[in-house]
Amino acid sequence: QVLLAESGGGSVQAGESLSLSCDVSSYSASRKYLGWFRQYPGKEREGVAAIYTGSGSTTYHDSVKGRFTISTDSNAHTVYLQMNSLQSDDTAMYICAGGPGSWYGPLSQRAYNYWGRGTQVSVSS
Repeated sequence: QVLLAESGGGSVQAGESLSLSCDVSSYSASRKYLGWFRQYPGKEREGVAAIYTGSGSTTYHDSVKGRFTISTDSNAHTVYLQMNSLQSDDTAMYICAGGPGSWYGPLSQRAYNYWGRGTQVSVSS
């Protein structure tokens, strides 16, 4: 059974940084997409950042380019999201995901089979 578990959410002031982690060690595929999504209340999940473990290539939503960085540890057992210069509209539930990818691209929910429960990030201005 694949279980993904996020940690590291919290409350910060605008302009500050926060780092999220997700244990993906139970997802044993050697090449996979690992992504971070966020969900606002009453809205669909939105792809924020993704990394393909086969090549290390990364993809970012335009709204976070230059501020957020996705990475993994050497074994791709943990995926990280470093969030800098946080803004109030970054406030959301952040959810990690793992999957084989899809024609819709790495920021599409359709690229992922496995989902964590999420961790809340709150940014006050």
